[in-house]
Amino acid sequence: MTYRTALVGLASLALTAISSAAAAANPAVTLDSAAFVERVTPTAGRMLEPASELSRGDRVVYVVRWYKLGGDGGFVVTNPLPRSVYYQGSANGDEEVSIDGGRSWGKLGAMHAGDRIATPEDVTHVRWRVDPRAASRGQGRIAYSAIVR
Repeated sequence: MTYRTALVGLASLALTAISSAAAAANPAVTLDSAAFVERVTPTAGRMLEPASELSRGDRVVYVVRWYKLGGDGGFVVTNPLPRSVYYQGSANGDEEVSIDGGRSWGKLGAMHAGDRIATPEDVTHVRWRVDPRAASRGQGRIAYSAIVR
């Protein structure tokens, strides 16, 4: 079964950048994202290709590029995950996740869903804090992966 309609939601994720500094110093940030599907072939090995068609079990790799256009300080990039995927991990591992729609945040291994440790399937949102030093570079990338349900 392929997910053409789900792909639209995957490729146009609702990314937001929220300033962590005072209102007067809010950095102006723009975000851009792309979705790729990981394919494995015996001859070429692992490769990424633009996600034009997805199937259950596919690993999707998202690359979010941020550009700081002005202002001071760091900011936070927050991404709600589509229900059609479950979170796998981030390239740098410093993300926080939410399992309750963005109301509370923490590391996946430390979060609880009822009386059990939360699993990647429980993640509803992911966020990354871009500190002022990294933000001063003017641009950067965040990469993470998910599996199509």
